[in-house]
Amino acid sequence: MAQTGGRARRADAQANRDRILDVAEDVFGRGGETASTDEVARLAGVGIATVFRHFPTKAALLQAVLVRRYDRLRGQAEALLDTPDPGAAFYGFFRHLVADAATKIAIGDALLDAGGGGDGAATRASAGLRRAVGALLDRAQQAGAVRDDVELPEVYALLVATSRTAAHGDLEAEVKARMLAVVFDGLRPR
Repeated sequence: MAQTGGRARRADAQANRDRILDVAEDVFGRGGETASTDEVARLAGVGIATVFRHFPTKAALLQAVLVRRYDRLRGQAEALLDTPDPGAAFYGFFRHLVADAATKIAIGDALLDAGGGGDGAATRASAGLRRAVGALLDRAQQAGAVRDDVELPEVYALLVATSRTAAHGDLEAEVKARMLAVVFDGLRPR
């Protein structure tokens, strides 16, 4: 019976951890470095001690949020590797990353402000996402949907620049769409 109780506590603890991460992603994604762990605890329905039991520092919480976000995006990219239209998969995922950028950038900035970043799990998870984008690029190039004289470093630089502009440029949706059309036109074979 004690074992069942122990399992229930572990399940509750995992549910609390997941809920804290969900709420933190939303709170820090909207508020960036101005958001607080107190707000995360309140909205997750737990005490601040519970937040810090799972994540001893604000930086640890933010790193866990970023790792989970990068892993989720990597999984989405990997799921697209078997689609019948590699060009549509590549361009669609590029568009998705640009649309997702504001939240990711806000969380990343909050992590840096909290003293985190650099070498760590978030850096490794980001590298995994980059490799998955590279695999999508390779498939799109093999299918003739992306010019073969570009490589991942310049494509990723375009992705980062476009994402940052879309996130911080206060652009209307129509302007963002045209910006992506110009970038995509430059990536298509001549």
